[in-house]
Amino acid sequence: MLIQNGKLKMRKLELKDNVLLAKWLSDSKVLQYYEGRDNPFDVEKVNEVFFAEDDAEVKCIIEYEGKEIGYIQFYQLDEKTRKTYGYENEIIYGTDQFIGEVEYWNKGIGKDLINAVVTYLIEEKLANRVVMDPQVWNERAIRCYEKCGFKKVKLLPKHELHEGEYRDCWLIEYKPQLQ
Repeated sequence: MLIQNGKLKMRKLELKDNVLLAKWLSDSKVLQYYEGRDNPFDVEKVNEVFFAEDDAEVKCIIEYEGKEIGYIQFYQLDEKTRKTYGYENEIIYGTDQFIGEVEYWNKGIGKDLINAVVTYLIEEKLANRVVMDPQVWNERAIRCYEKCGFKKVKLLPKHELHEGEYRDCWLIEYKPQLQ
């Protein structure tokens, strides 16, 4: 187990999880927020995208009370991305996630997930900051991240292709308070 926090666990992605990812990423409710409804995944596409050998991301399945409910990945930002975002030579991690089992939405699990991952990245990976880039219209996710201490830093115009158009995103960051 990579991260465990009460009822919530995150374990590294395994090849057998390709069926779960294909299930979640073919659900229009999930795709509305992650990847887009015009971009469904089957097992073959999941294998190509999530199991590429040269990926720098740490990819995990989220479990809640023993049930697999979602996906999260985190990664250290490379120099080019740090510069694009306006950061210096710091250790900065990014994260992307979704809860694929829609009956687990709006139950506070996202907040618990983000808090656990941020704690892990700061304490174990020595991150100076954790960043995300949610689409501006995704107010529910942004509220969740703000409850976890993330702040809007910069508007990223036409940053992400979603459902046929480039969408504006917020660069948001969590920066630990100095002790």
